[in-house]
Amino acid sequence: MSDTSPAGSAGTPDTPDFDEMTRDIAEVPAVEVIVTVAVNLMSAAAVKLGLTEEGDKYKDLDEARKLVTALAGLLDASATEISSFHAAPLRDGLKSLQLAFREASIVPDEPGQGPGEKYTGPVYG
Repeated sequence: MSDTSPAGSAGTPDTPDFDEMTRDIAEVPAVEVIVTVAVNLMSAAAVKLGLTEEGDKYKDLDEARKLVTALAGLLDASATEISSFHAAPLRDGLKSLQLAFREASIVPDEPGQGPGEKYTGPVYG
């Protein structure tokens, strides 16, 4: 028998240690996970809306619509689970993204039909 570890076991530099990762995520409060996912969705949507330094290089309104809608759904579903301390700035960011989407669109959606507005209601400038 060999003293080497089997392929894919913990501790090898090219494979993740799933036990360690599970312990790490177990220590993170749910609110922190929700907020982190929301911030990631906001950041990705901003890029797809062309709101970064690169501007139009990564602009893709179809992708932005999906990200903004996912963010709105997440915030709507988690509103009672996260405090207003966390929810208020996320909602402000969502509204800013929705307005930026409306502004970036050649033919803007009707009020209430924009990305995520089925969760937030119509967004006006």
